[in-house]
Amino acid sequence: MYVKITSGAVDTFPYSMGQLRRDNPNTSFPRQIPNDMLAEYDVYPVTTTDAPEYDDRTQRVEQDTTPTLVDSNWTLGWTTTNKTAEEIQSWDDSLAKTHRSRRSYLLETSDWTQVADAPVDATAWATYRQALRDIPANNPNVEFVAEVNWPTPPTT
Repeated sequence: MYVKITSGAVDTFPYSMGQLRRDNPNTSFPRQIPNDMLAEYDVYPVTTTDAPEYDDRTQRVEQDTTPTLVDSNWTLGWTTTNKTAEEIQSWDDSLAKTHRSRRSYLLETSDWTQVADAPVDATAWATYRQALRDIPANNPNVEFVAEVNWPTPPTT
């Protein structure tokens, strides 16, 4: 990935070797063009940085569309922005709905363990099912939304 610079500013990004050849039809370039030769045409390689760590719940991260000069290297970075209160609430609501669905599914798929002649430890399964019910289904508390400690079903 390359950038074409004019008067110290980004002219074209991304810029390709095909574009360089088309822009300079009377120049014979080697198959692999060295960076020092590219610099003579104001073309520079672009380094992409790793995405930063961020909180999905409260932030969004987007790759920049234009490289910037960082320590003599053209670099394509990232921009992190904070979500609005409405976006955070929407995230929380969606995750809480997912948790409620999972809890309902786990309760529903273990209903059979509560019939009188089920070949399982009824007390252990009743304890497990109560632990599922004890997870707050409609809790606005962020700790609930962010992380749920799901009980482990009995092995018998």
